Amino acid sequence: MRGKFELRKFADVNLNDSFFDSLKEDYPADKVNIGFENWFKKKASLGATALVFSDNEGLGAFICLKEETEPIILTNKILPAVPRKKISTLRLAERYRGQRLGEGAIGLILWNWQKTKLKEVYVTVFKKQTQLIGQLEHFGFCLAGYNFNGECVYIKSRDNIDYNDPYKSFPFIDPDFHNAGYLVVNDIYHDTLFPYSELSRTLQEQIALSASNGICKVYIGSPANIPAYRIGEPVLVYRKYTGTAGQKGYKSCITSYCVVTDMIVAKLNGSEKISYYDLIERIGNKSVFNESEVHKKYYSEKNLVIIEMLYYGFFGAGNNVNWMWLKRNGHWGDGYPTSMRLTPEQFKEILKEGRIDVSNVIIH
Repeated sequence: MRGKFELRKFADVNLNDSFFDSLKEDYPADKVNIGFENWFKKKASLGATALVFSDNEGLGAFICLKEETEPIILTNKILPAVPRKKISTLRLAERYRGQRLGEGAIGLILWNWQKTKLKEVYVTVFKKQTQLIGQLEHFGFCLAGYNFNGECVYIKSRDNIDYNDPYKSFPFIDPDFHNAGYLVVNDIYHDTLFPYSELSRTLQEQIALSASNGICKVYIGSPANIPAYRIGEPVLVYRKYTGTAGQKGYKSCITSYCVVTDMIVAKLNGSEKISYYDLIERIGNKSVFNESEVHKKYYSEKNLVIIEMLYYGFFGAGNNVNWMWLKRNGHWGDGYPTSMRLTPEQFKEILKEGRIDVSNVIIH
């Protein structure tokens, strides 16, 4: 699958595409409701934009976001007016249902919500949309009730983040974490695994790259010592420059930060801890390595570690923190970097140097 999210005007999207048929059926015009078609045409006339994913088969996803401050009227109660991000439309093509494109779409939405600093984000969905509901719940959306159109209203609030699960807390880091770490990735693999990291921090530029690979990442490494990462801990992604031009101390740098969701020791001191076939099944399509490369690593390396992470954020072009700064400021030890344990204070200092608003990433 090849494609990308991009910001497009409603007027430039074909409303007659069969992609929109289910939305037209679910939201017809009547005496009370404007209906999807009329709503779409109105948005087009106002010059509105949406996040649109398309590939060589046509439309794959369509997302419309808006900000509002008004009560949400449910069948059994009224939720008070607070600043909210509303997901007006979140539609995936049938061919992408249950795939990682949905994960990438929700990740983009939650990044956008985080940057606006609005209190809540919400969406309305019908009960029949079970796969979408499953993904929303996976990312910490909670059922608040039902509206008078018969839709489920799912909300995520900054005031009630579930830090027991890195997916549910995304994109906010648990304020009670004890340590952080480094993850060293060679440049050739880094730029495929973490595609947003070289971009400026604007929504328009974020969405220009493919989100088809989702925000769950898998790193496969062969460290001399097994890293002491724990689930829920943040790790800073260090892009190791392997070229020959210039000074490596200025070209190798921290670009991104993730939160560990799982760690698998596949081999330790030459002993196989899980079978190759179990490893392949576990990795799925989340690694930059193809199956032949994984096969070679599995049967040739003494140690093999698989780290699953959620891609929580990135510094952006011009903000990456190079090795020289890390060394000068006491954030780089003498041993191998993956063995280093950073304190919460050190982690926050590095985020600040990367122009990250720490108070909007680590919230209580």
